[in-house]
Amino acid sequence: MFLKKISVVNYKNIPSQTYAFSPTINCFVGNNGVGKTNLLDAIYHLGMGKSYFTASAVQNVQHGEDFYLIEGDFQRDDRQEQIVCSLKKGQKKLMKHNGKPYERLADHIGKYPMVLISPADRDLIVEGSETRRKFLDSAIAQADREYLELLLRYNRTLLQRNTLLKQMAEHNQFSTETLSIYDQQLAPLGQLLYQKRQTFMEDFLPIFQYQYAYIAGGKEQVTLGYQSQLHQSSLASLLAESRDRDRAAQYTTVGVHKDDLEFEIQGFPIKKYGSQGQQKSLLIALKLSQFEMLKKQLGVVPIVLLDDIFDKLDDTRVAQLVQLVTQNHFGQLFITDTHWQRTEDVVKQTGLPYQIIPF
Repeated sequence: MFLKKISVVNYKNIPSQTYAFSPTINCFVGNNGVGKTNLLDAIYHLGMGKSYFTASAVQNVQHGEDFYLIEGDFQRDDRQEQIVCSLKKGQKKLMKHNGKPYERLADHIGKYPMVLISPADRDLIVEGSETRRKFLDSAIAQADREYLELLLRYNRTLLQRNTLLKQMAEHNQFSTETLSIYDQQLAPLGQLLYQKRQTFMEDFLPIFQYQYAYIAGGKEQVTLGYQSQLHQSSLASLLAESRDRDRAAQYTTVGVHKDDLEFEIQGFPIKKYGSQGQQKSLLIALKLSQFEMLKKQLGVVPIVLLDDIFDKLDDTRVAQLVQLVTQNHFGQLFITDTHWQRTEDVVKQTGLPYQIIPF
C-alpha cells in the first residue's frame, strides 16, 4: 500500500497544490515555515481522518477561507482507492472512500495505517496522562476495530455519567439507583478495554525494549509501564467504592480514562532524569514499536512520516533509522528536512528509489 498522489486545497498554509509520490522514499526539503510539515499532516489526515497536530478540525482551514479539501489516491495491490476529506466551516467533516461517504469517521481507522514521528512527540513525556492514553488508543485502534468501538461507547457512557453527576449536584438530589444504571453500562466496557490494553502492552513491551536498545546502542535500561486503577480491583467495584467521592467531585474519578504510561530509565522517571538524547531515543523507539505492531497485526506495511527528524538525532542515527524502516519491505517513507544534501546523503544509503520535492 502506498500513496500515489495528493491534492490539497486551503489546508493550513497550502492554498492549492497537487503532488505525485514515489512508492518508496519521498523527501520534502525547504526552509522552515514553507509548508513541509503541513503537507505531511495532510497525508496523515487522509490515513487517520484527523490532523496529527491540531485538535480542532476547523483550525486546519487556511486563514481567510471557509473550507479545506484533501484528496488522495492510494495503490493497494492491483487496485487504486481514492480518499477525500473535506470540511466546511459550520458543517461536519466529510470523508469519502471511492466516492462513497463514510457513515462514521471511525469506519476509516485502520484502512491506511500510518506512523508519524515528530518533535511534537515530546508531549508524550512532558504533558499529562491524556496525551499518553491517546497514543495508546491510536496504536491499538488502528488494528483492532472492536477496541475502537468499545472506546467510543465507553467515552459516551462516561460523558453521560458525568453529566448526571453535575445535574444531581445542581439540584441537590443524589440517586444511587440512577447512577448505578450507568455503572452497569460503564463497568463491562472499561473492563474489556483494560484487558485489551494489558494484552497489547504484553506484546508491545519486548518490541519497544529491542527498538530502544538498537537506537541507544544498548547503553542503558528503559522500562515502559502500564498504570491502571484496574490492576487492584474491577471497575464495577471501583465505581461502587467511589460514589461519594464522585458526588463531591461531580465527575467520575475512577476508570480506564485515568490510565497512564510510565517511562523510566535506570529505574527513574525519564521526564526528570533522562537526557534530551535519551528522551528522543525513547520517543522514536515508541513509534517504531507501533510501526512493527501494526505491520504484524494488519499484514500491511504502514506509511512512515518523519517530520524534522534531524532535530531529534544526529546524521548517523537518522541513517540508522531510515535503514530500519526501509529494510526487508517496500513500505513508503516521507521525510521533511531543511538541508537538501544532508537528506540526499541519508536516503542514498538505502539503495532504494527516492524523490526530493523542493519547497
